[in-house]
Amino acid sequence: MANPNIVNVTDIRGGNFGWNLSATATDTLMTVSGSDIIVKVNKITVANVDGSSAADVDLFIDGLGTATVDGVAPTGADTTVYLAKTISVPADSTLVLVDTPIYLKEGDILKGGASLASDLDLFISYDVIS
Repeated sequence: MANPNIVNVTDIRGGNFGWNLSATATDTLMTVSGSDIIVKVNKITVANVDGSSAADVDLFIDGLGTATVDGVAPTGADTTVYLAKTISVPADSTLVLVDTPIYLKEGDILKGGASLASDLDLFISYDVIS
């Protein structure tokens, strides 16, 4: 698994994704599959589009630890880590789940879901760095 040197960047492309979350908390939302890229996640928000009921959101990264950074050796690191676990989003409200950049490397998979199907919209803003 590659861990590209982001000092020698040849291309940076911004993008956005959005999902109306299902009631399956382990749905695959985004997979980093390129060996010469890093995805810099800038912000993740979740909006409850239901006008009367709160809903819970789960969001996690699966596959962590499959690629390491030179000079850093984690001890006991988990390969699956939650960014949000059973976070209640009130009706007609929006929450910021991630507002500090995080990096996803080859093999990392963003997964998540809602307690109620079709109640939550998840939005992610990111940069693909290669």
